Amino acid sequence: MSVTKVKIGIIGGSALDDVQILDGRKEIYRETPYGSTSDVLIEGKINGVDCVLLARHGRRHSIMPTNVNYRANLWALKNIGCTHILASTLCGSLQEDIKPGDIVIIDSFVDRTTKRNQTFYDGKEKSPVGVCHIPMEPAFCTRTRDMIIHTAMQLGIPVHDKGTVVTIEGPRFSSKSESLMFKQWGCDVINMTTCPEVVLAKEAGLCYAVVALATDYDCWRPCTENVSVEEVMATSKNHVQKVLQIFMAGVANIAQQDWTETINQLQKTVNDSVMVPHNE
Repeated sequence: MSVTKVKIGIIGGSALDDVQILDGRKEIYRETPYGSTSDVLIEGKINGVDCVLLARHGRRHSIMPTNVNYRANLWALKNIGCTHILASTLCGSLQEDIKPGDIVIIDSFVDRTTKRNQTFYDGKEKSPVGVCHIPMEPAFCTRTRDMIIHTAMQLGIPVHDKGTVVTIEGPRFSSKSESLMFKQWGCDVINMTTCPEVVLAKEAGLCYAVVALATDYDCWRPCTENVSVEEVMATSKNHVQKVLQIFMAGVANIAQQDWTETINQLQKTVNDSVMVPHNE
């Protein structure tokens, strides 16, 4: 059996919209059955490994969370040959022990979005045929998450090795009552972008993992100031280098492994989840 060639997509969130981490950068425009991607795809190499960088909100950060074309982004990355997606996200902490500046390698999610396309299998002419009932446990690629956690340990960067993210519609932040409710639900962090990105990555058969950087305590915590854009951006600026280090070293670690079986199993899960229309 031939070994699957690894190609790693990196989806940069806020504070990672236009980082200069690729050697031999080449910009590529991709149109998809679902429209245009958030920005151009930037191909290049990190430590000799083929990578593709995409700014989730555009390189000028001009696209609000609801209007991100998640389907086009994931479709284009899959179409250009990516086997893995490493995504970054800024988030608010809902737990005392996750402090601003901490990194969480999330392993589950609660979806509170309401306006976003959740599937490629939408019945349109250019879309895949059928209805996809994709299982979301595990929500993220376990093996890719393990590699990211291992990479952080190698670098001496402390991380929380699991956590549940609640994704809200945005672009507003939560009310205090909402924040307290999410905390009581057992969620660990809160953001505006992981859903439906994680679902679409699973449908595409991609090895997908998220590195979440906590920037604030949202608004549930009585002894701190409520979340603000100024606080979010200040904290991210001070700690975003840790995310970049994990990504760059993680790319090299991932590329050293044979992912053929993992990718084949992911694709089998997709194939087994699709119900194709049949004749009455």
